Amino acid sequence: MKKKFVDKVFRRSSIDIIDKANEIISEYQDQGFTLTLRQLYYQFVSRDLIKNQQTEYKRLGQIVSDARLAGLIDWNAIEDRTRFLRSHSSWSTPASYLNAAGYAEDLWASQPFYAEVWIEKDALVGVIQPVCEELRLPYFACRGYTSQSELYEAGRRLASRSRGGKRVIILHLGDHDPSGIDMTRDITDRVSMFAGFSSIDIRRLALNWEQVEEYSPPPNPAKDTDSRHAAYVEQFGDSSWELDALDPNVISDLIRDEIDNERDQDAWDEAERQEEATRDHLQAFADRFDELSRYIDENPL
Repeated sequence: MKKKFVDKVFRRSSIDIIDKANEIISEYQDQGFTLTLRQLYYQFVSRDLIKNQQTEYKRLGQIVSDARLAGLIDWNAIEDRTRFLRSHSSWSTPASYLNAAGYAEDLWASQPFYAEVWIEKDALVGVIQPVCEELRLPYFACRGYTSQSELYEAGRRLASRSRGGKRVIILHLGDHDPSGIDMTRDITDRVSMFAGFSSIDIRRLALNWEQVEEYSPPPNPAKDTDSRHAAYVEQFGDSSWELDALDPNVISDLIRDEIDNERDQDAWDEAERQEEATRDHLQAFADRFDELSRYIDENPL
């Protein structure tokens, strides 16, 4: 939705940026994605429309902000995934609560493994959310180095799954920089400690060196203030790469392919059939809720 709040005259160069932004936004909206400002920025960089510089990022952000206020860019086209209102669920009627559309079973119960997707940045949750919801996968934003509290709870949760006979898999996605690489090691060490066993399968799904070579995301200088800088430069050179720069479809496909390689599809299909049968029963109850409610009122237990 485009809505104008202010009058503003733009330079021709800014109009060109706005037009290109709308083109990129439309391209990703057609695929079901909503971009953050940083993802939009990396699309500009990867298409050689602007340089990969902080000044260019700030300039793009200001132009996009002004364009939204002027009614030239859809307000729903750029999202801030780190700030949002949390509220409680509610239903208009008991029948709406019973409606089968919201009913879901644990389709993973019949699978031999339990998996979660962990991503370094809260701002990228919106990228993994569609594929994780499609696959019914739990997902989690680490927000950098994960807190002791969160990892302690994760250790307890994963240990419970392991005691239930499941192989435990964590798919971790983060930046390719000194700290981003080390975060996978840190998660492995601390989760194993809190879970009390070392057989948790923690897989660094992205961003890896092979993906840097394949997709050529825009590089940034590796931070020389990072204590891990020297070891990183010795192995990878003095450039780093952000996960944000990967096409959202690439990230989704990485997750989907990894899970599809592990999943027992026959067991999954059977679980889906059972879920659908239960939905049919729930829908029948919802459709006749008023009738059943009157019967209970007239025939109290």
